Amino acid sequence: MTTAEHLDTIDRLRTRDFPEVRGRSDVGTSGPGYHLAELGASRWYGDEDAAERVAQEEQVAAECDALAQRLTERWGEPDVFTLASLRLRSEGEEAAEPWQEIGDTTRCVHLWRAGDRWVALYVSQWGADHSPQLMAAVTVIDPP
Repeated sequence: MTTAEHLDTIDRLRTRDFPEVRGRSDVGTSGPGYHLAELGASRWYGDEDAAERVAQEEQVAAECDALAQRLTERWGEPDVFTLASLRLRSEGEEAAEPWQEIGDTTRCVHLWRAGDRWVALYVSQWGADHSPQLMAAVTVIDPP
């Protein structure tokens, strides 16, 4: 997908109602108060060599940077924060969704306030054998 297509997806999610129960959507997962969008196709690493893995990771990082720049042009500089404290806290308690899932799959998010909703941009990593994936979240739930 292109940066323009990613922006279109985020714009559609900003105006879409939230479902009453968690489930799959046309672009990812949605639940009460949030939408998570899988902006890039994620896949399992195959027999690629280390150079191929690095190239894939650099491609996703470049897509994230390009999209972050466009979102910054719209809403100003993002808050960029690490979710390390969320991981530490979650050992004894769960954070509200979508923040728990986001914190389980990434270390850092770019976060903008867009009207009455938060827009988060991040790169998720579901495991060592899974390629990184560009993700966006649109939510009315305040970050932890």
